[in-house]
This record gives sequence, structure tokens and C-alpha cells, in this order.
Amino acid sequence: MTIVFFTSLWIVIYTYLGYGVIVWIWLKLRNAVGSSRPERPEVKDWPRVTLLIAAYNEVDILAEKLANCFDLDYPKDRLKFLFVSDGSSDGTPALLDEAEGIQHLHISARNGKIAAVKRAIPYVDTPFIVFTDANTFLNRESIKRLIRHFEDETVGAVAGEKRVRAKKGDQASAAGEGLYWKYESLLKKQDAELYSVVGAAGELYAIRTPLFQAIPGDAILDDFEQTLQIAAAGYRVTYDPDAYAEEEASANLAEELKRKIRICAGGFQAMSRLLPLLNPFKYGVLSFQYISHRVLRWTLAPLSIPLLFLANLYLLMQENSFFYLLFFLLQIGFYVQAGVAYLLRNRKVNIKGFFVPLYFCIMNYAVFAGFSRFIRKTQSVNWEKAKRASQV
Repeated sequence: MTIVFFTSLWIVIYTYLGYGVIVWIWLKLRNAVGSSRPERPEVKDWPRVTLLIAAYNEVDILAEKLANCFDLDYPKDRLKFLFVSDGSSDGTPALLDEAEGIQHLHISARNGKIAAVKRAIPYVDTPFIVFTDANTFLNRESIKRLIRHFEDETVGAVAGEKRVRAKKGDQASAAGEGLYWKYESLLKKQDAELYSVVGAAGELYAIRTPLFQAIPGDAILDDFEQTLQIAAAGYRVTYDPDAYAEEEASANLAEELKRKIRICAGGFQAMSRLLPLLNPFKYGVLSFQYISHRVLRWTLAPLSIPLLFLANLYLLMQENSFFYLLFFLLQIGFYVQAGVAYLLRNRKVNIKGFFVPLYFCIMNYAVFAGFSRFIRKTQSVNWEKAKRASQV
């Protein structure tokens, strides 16, 4: 039981903190010996780009989305807007058909985002594609910030940053979600500097068009699989935090949990298809990053959390140890705070970090629920939109 305790403790600490610290030290040492990555060359001639947007029943937000697209700082004659709205039934197709300056593809059948994107790819006649969602809003410089990275021939994809519009007094889901994405952004920045980002968020990323791969139609995390396939092909997936997509936080914890469970189910599906990336002899640093940043979060770390608690309780009952007592009390305190935060989840609590323990518990519960859906094959490829804060 001592082995279980310390092994579980090491896995939890390494997954959620240690990996980031190790990469930070690695980068400091590498920079100290003068082997940091060279500066990107300046872009002399901006290439043609397609901004591909999959929209499903987004009529309430499309006017704002279209205005955001037309406001982007990129040569107008080199930026093509391609919307795909398969299955929309709320007036989205009619609104897009009336919009000027865009290309719109629509069929009445709803076959999922991946099928829609695949259908749109033959209409792409530009060397680069930028993918984004209909319910996210890009900063004016985002396209230029992404495309400039392709001056480096080793770069096959570029991930933008996802930002959550968390407002003062938002519910627990917003507070925890915003902090989580800030930490994720820090890790992605380090990953990119070390070698490659291990999976981009679908809210905003760009690829070289010839590198697009036909992901299976039942894929849940198509963005994750697409960019990791590009990395596995020998290209780097880099990251630019100054190219960002903003969206509102989930309306409440129930909506955020729904979203997290779907992501976790997709994570297990993606891992089952990306097994070769577990081979460090073939993929080197990429395997180290993939296992540390992604695989452990979806496998051993969530399993280690209850094991750590149970092993700690058992050892405390067997030994009169101040260390085990202190650590057990710290765990109890953490879960008590999570419980209190759950009871106050709909209240305006302005204590910074108050909802973090609750969000941490929700995230790891979602892994078990997502694994159950993956095993039972009950997670639909069609995305059921989570309600956002403005919708309640």
C-alpha cells in the first residue's frame, strides 16, 4: 500500500505540475547554451488563406460572427470565407445565403462536423486553411499571427489560443474553466518551444492544406487527431497565444460537465487510434510530450486520485505518522472545499481560486464518464451544443 500511495502521488504531481516544471527547466538549460529556436523570418507576401467555419444552428450569433470575420486584419483579396452548415434548421442557411463575401455550403442532412468539413475541403483552393467555430470570435491580427509561422518549412500546423470570457461574478464553471485554459495556454507555449504542441483546440488552428488528412467520420476530437497526425508525419505543430478565439464560459457546471465528458470520450477514441505515438524510439520528444501532457491526464492520473486517497487512509490507520495524517487532512480539506463550492456553484463568490478544487474534481469525474461512453460506444459524433453564460 505504501508503493500504491507514493506511485499515485508521483503520477498526480507529475501530470498536473511536474511535467510543466520539467519542461520549463529544460527550456532554461537549452536557452542557456544558446540552442533556442531561431527567430521567424518576416512575411514578405501574405499567401491566400481559407477561413473554414462549421456552423450548426447558430442564427442568434451569426451576424456578430460575420462582422468579426470581415473585420480581420488580412489582405481582403487573399482571405476566403467558407461556411458549412449541414443540418441547420433554425434559419442559419438562409442567413448565410444572403450574406455577401462568403461561400456557403449546406445540405439538410446532419452528419456531424467532420463530414461537413470533409465535404468542404474540395472547395478549398488556397495553400492554407484556418479552422474556427461559429460561436467564437477572433482577434483582428489572428490570421496574420497564425500564417507567419508557416515561413518555417518545418511547421505543418499552428494552434491559436482559446480564451474564455469569464466575467466577475460568473458561476463556478466560468471561474474554473477560465483558469484551466490559462494553465493550458502556458503548457502549450512551453510545448511549442520545446518541440511541438500535442493537439490543437478546434476553436482556432491553421494547417497547410496538402497536409489535411481524412479523419474517420466517427471521430469526436477531429481537431486533436488532425494536428497530431500532422505531428506524427514529421511536422511541428507550433502555437501563438496572440492569435486567439474568445467564447463565453459554459452556462453552469452541468453544461460544462456535458462538454468535458464528450471531450474525454473523444480522448480515449483518439488514443486508441494514435497508439504509434507511444513509441519514443520512433517519435522521441513528441512521444514524451504526448504521454506527459495528454495520455496521463486521460488515464493514470484520474485513476491515481482515488487510489491516493484510499492508500493514504489505509496507511494512516496502520501507522502513527504525522506525514500521512497531514497529507490526509490536506486531501480532506481539498474535497470539503470542492463540496462547499458545489453548494455555492450558483452564487457570486469573488474569492480567486475558490472554485478550482470543484473544477478539478469535475474534470476528473468526466474522464471516468467519458471512458464509459467510449467503451459502450454511446458518444454521438454530432455535437450537442453546451449552453453559454449569455443564454441563461
